[in-house]
Amino acid sequence: MPIERIAVGLTVNGCAVEQWIDPCAMLLDVLHELGLSGTKKGCEMGACGACTALADGRRIVSCLALAASYAGAAITTIEGVGTPDELHPLQEAFIDHDALQCGYCTPGQIMSALGLIAEGCCDRATIREGLSGNLCRCGAYPRIVAAVAEAAGL
Repeated sequence: MPIERIAVGLTVNGCAVEQWIDPCAMLLDVLHELGLSGTKKGCEMGACGACTALADGRRIVSCLALAASYAGAAITTIEGVGTPDELHPLQEAFIDHDALQCGYCTPGQIMSALGLIAEGCCDRATIREGLSGNLCRCGAYPRIVAAVAEAAGL
């Protein structure tokens, strides 16, 4: 017997959407179905942070977030941060500090950093701890921390 799909309403990057989804669908997969590929699929276990998005301003790993449980939530992905013509200050800081290499983890790093800044990080140690759930295989950590510190005004 096929699983009956359910309607879930979300606000994604400021746009109201209603999507028919499998009740067990993860938010990451729903975002990809909506054509938002900036949120990356990494480990699918919530350990790498590549899939970090904001739900009502709070950081979540979308690969473990049951989409149906976020019905009515405001979801922000990297596509909702800045534009190609007008980057967000954190995106500019990442470029200025060369805080990326391959770029795969960058969307998750930026989304996590935005949430961290909103939570009120107060020093570089707090930034390092706050971003510890976001892995970068290229080893750009010192530059990522510097970029976040600049964007946070530290």
